[in-house]
Amino acid sequence: MSPPVNPDPRSTPPRPPTPVHGFGTLAVHAGSRHDPHTGAVIEPISLSTTFAQTAVGKPVGEYEYSRSENPNRTNFEAAVAALEHARYALAFSSGSATTANILQSLAAGSHVISVADVYGGTHRYFTQVAKAHGVKVTFTAEIEVDISEHINDQTRLIWIESPSNPTLRLVDIRAVATEAHKHGILVVVDNTFLSPYVQNPLDHGADIVVHSVTKYINGHSDVVMGVAAFNSDELKARLSFLQNAIGAVPSAFDSWLAHRGLKTLHLRAREATRNATAVATALEASPHVISVNYPGLESHPHRAIALKQHRDGMGGGMLSFRINGGHAAAERFCQVTNIFTLAESLGGVESLVELPSSMTHAGIPRDQREAVGVFDDLVRLSCGVEDAEDLKNDVLQALERAVKDTAKNGVSNGVNGQ
Repeated sequence: MSPPVNPDPRSTPPRPPTPVHGFGTLAVHAGSRHDPHTGAVIEPISLSTTFAQTAVGKPVGEYEYSRSENPNRTNFEAAVAALEHARYALAFSSGSATTANILQSLAAGSHVISVADVYGGTHRYFTQVAKAHGVKVTFTAEIEVDISEHINDQTRLIWIESPSNPTLRLVDIRAVATEAHKHGILVVVDNTFLSPYVQNPLDHGADIVVHSVTKYINGHSDVVMGVAAFNSDELKARLSFLQNAIGAVPSAFDSWLAHRGLKTLHLRAREATRNATAVATALEASPHVISVNYPGLESHPHRAIALKQHRDGMGGGMLSFRINGGHAAAERFCQVTNIFTLAESLGGVESLVELPSSMTHAGIPRDQREAVGVFDDLVRLSCGVEDAEDLKNDVLQALERAVKDTAKNGVSNGVNGQ
């Protein structure tokens, strides 16, 4: 595969056709062709690394070598494209590999503007890897307000997480995209926290939407994978070239598993939202909680954005909260839950709890973390698909135990995680 000639991904892309069917129907059927030889309704796993050719340069079908293309990866990409209202999607070996390929598409000397509270791995890539090939990143906590102040002649990309990880801040995608497009700048939205079921960033003006497929799209905590979806032919040429040239691609088996998981995304996302709403409401009413970050609550500062950008104003399955008793209470909380498992990651059928300051965001300097609300007493929850009442009761009993045990041990009750 040869590289495209002077691609201009910032040109206005054509829009994909409006989906004929609803989300659930697309989730089950998009990219799911029946096997033409056996009639199997579930696609077989194509483990072959290479494909026969009838003559030199003339493969039997559309595939030559699995790093370049594989039937299972093709089918999965088609399904994601349909659900994100995109013309194209490209799958990668992880969410981090997806980020790396997009940043690698920028020329040396390019400038990127990013929201400040991003996933720790994204922050690590921006600050420690991107600069190795001359890409500079500016972080801002109020991107809708000060975006124009940060744009310069070398700005090529704006990176958004909405909701952000782990403080669940929302960004008005349309407002940022409108300003960015005045300057020919691409807008990327990491949609991992919500999934294509709750939010479709391309519909709000974004140029690329990315996911850690590991999370909600796969949904069963057994695949590490990433994906990017977009509408531009130029982006397709450039990013597919890098996908093949860099080679950070998922296996056929992982693609098959992720496609299987995708078929129930709408069911899992609805249940996770219902559960997170119940847990967040209970936390907000507890005297042991300082504050709750959940876009499904009316008290969320960006609730109006959720109503505009999220399906039915859904809040998703992720939330975070600050607990009385500082870091010690937060750590104790993570240790005494019965249903929530102490582990990194999110978006699976099982509920998880973690301490961002010591786990997913530990690599970010403390002053930078606290500037965007990631204090040592902040706990992040990923609500799975268990029964809502069980999850709520588990959180409440863990709160009682954590605060009581911390007070009994004489640990300071400072609210700033000191």
